[in-house]
Amino acid sequence: MIVPLLDWSDVFSFQDYGALVALLANSIIAGAVLGVVGGLIGVFVMQRDLAFAVHGVSELAFAGAAAALLFGGSVVAGSLGGALVAAILIGILGSKARDRNSIVGVLMPFGLGLGILFLSLYDGRSANRFSLLTGQIVSVSSPDLGWLIGISVVVLLGLLLMWNPLRFDSLDPIAASARGIPTRLVSLTFMVLLGLIVAVSVHIIGALLVMALLVTPAAAAMRVTAGPLAVPLLAALFGFVSAVGGILLALAGTLPVSPYITTISFLIYVGCWIAQRIRGRVRRSARA
Repeated sequence: MIVPLLDWSDVFSFQDYGALVALLANSIIAGAVLGVVGGLIGVFVMQRDLAFAVHGVSELAFAGAAAALLFGGSVVAGSLGGALVAAILIGILGSKARDRNSIVGVLMPFGLGLGILFLSLYDGRSANRFSLLTGQIVSVSSPDLGWLIGISVVVLLGLLLMWNPLRFDSLDPIAASARGIPTRLVSLTFMVLLGLIVAVSVHIIGALLVMALLVTPAAAAMRVTAGPLAVPLLAALFGFVSAVGGILLALAGTLPVSPYITTISFLIYVGCWIAQRIRGRVRRSARA
């Protein structure tokens, strides 16, 4: 039996590509905004060891979005509600890393189970159900884009206003508390901001792969630099390239948007890891 060779035209087709780009401009703008803001907030996610919490918040956001889909409400509003509930619970109850991981471990299967229950009861288009898990580039309407940009601006302004105390608390919480910084309030506020950006990210990349925008770009940036300004700028750039590049590839492809975004994000991380290893070897050789 002869297995036919892969025909790349079945994977990518750039016919009428310009028209598709113009038609889905909302999705490209949404990806750009999420990539930049996700990269910036991801720096603090890494510094505060909250990568696992991001996944927990995304599961509750998925449950909220699935509930909204079932009952005919706004998917964005539903994901916001679920994400904020999870973020506030983690922020209040998870002051210590061990407690936080336990809470996230409880919330994740609960949120995923609820989401699957709601989706199993939903009798609408199967594409709507699938998009909550893997993202959907064609589902960003103008009202949704307005919500997304508005929430992203709120998150960005919140980060800028609390940047210095948040950075101090992320790097040395004991010293920050001794200096009079309200660490519990800072932690809770940050979790709310994280919940907001996770909720809108679910609409683009899906609940299962949201860490590709909120964790991987920042983790990659930290591999190649440690500067207080260079890390967030590089993380924002990596997030932008991952999101926009993934969407542009998805316009010409036949797969959902999330595999493209996650692959670009992963390749950037691998490239930064290799660069870190090479630089380390060069430094060791110079010392020898």
